[in-house]
Amino acid sequence: MGISEDVKLDVQKIKDATMSVRNGQVVPSTDSIALHNGAVELEVAYLYADLASSSKMARSFDRRITAKILKSFLATSARIIRHKGGTVMSFDGDRVMAAFVGNAKCTNATKAAFAIAWSVSEVIRPEFENKYASVRDADFQIAHAAGIDVGTAYIVRAGARGTNDLVSIGRAPNLAAKFSDIRSDGNTTFASGSAYSKMNADCKKYLERDNNPWTKATWEFLGESVTYYRTSYWRKPNL
Repeated sequence: MGISEDVKLDVQKIKDATMSVRNGQVVPSTDSIALHNGAVELEVAYLYADLASSSKMARSFDRRITAKILKSFLATSARIIRHKGGTVMSFDGDRVMAAFVGNAKCTNATKAAFAIAWSVSEVIRPEFENKYASVRDADFQIAHAAGIDVGTAYIVRAGARGTNDLVSIGRAPNLAAKFSDIRSDGNTTFASGSAYSKMNADCKKYLERDNNPWTKATWEFLGESVTYYRTSYWRKPNL
């Protein structure tokens, strides 16, 4: 059988399969979902963290410097996500997607976003600016954005046998990814109204005072006016 027939057979099998969906309480592993027709449905808070200006970095900096910045961002983000109880779902170039479950999922996702903002502004950026003149003198800064949304998602296992991964389907992962693409007035964390309403109170104030660091905004997404909140606030991961 040639490759063209294999492709047709793949589509036929997937199209005609009866999906076996189960409710979940934890983020599934690849091995826990059947590749052929398995799916897990659960309530998840998604966090997308996206390194900004990676194309400019590749053009402006030595490739080894750009690689070190990218690796630093992904390594610290993954470490923070795990520290806050999240699961790293995937890396996609210069961004990382994470899932949080449980009663404090929105709070934990938000605290992870605050900590990632701290790592970029207080660790990665100054470290690289101090070491490399090309980074220090560039007409842009090392920056990022993180998006958060919460909702019911389908998690399926997709790909071919031996080369497959988990894929999240639903508004929450899509909207979190879209939020991470917003760049506005130095804000670094963007959360949907749904996620904001489920955060604990300590995510809605500065540690030093009771002022709320978030501002409210609206955005058009697939014909819907979506309320979201944005902030430039950062917080160390142990706080």
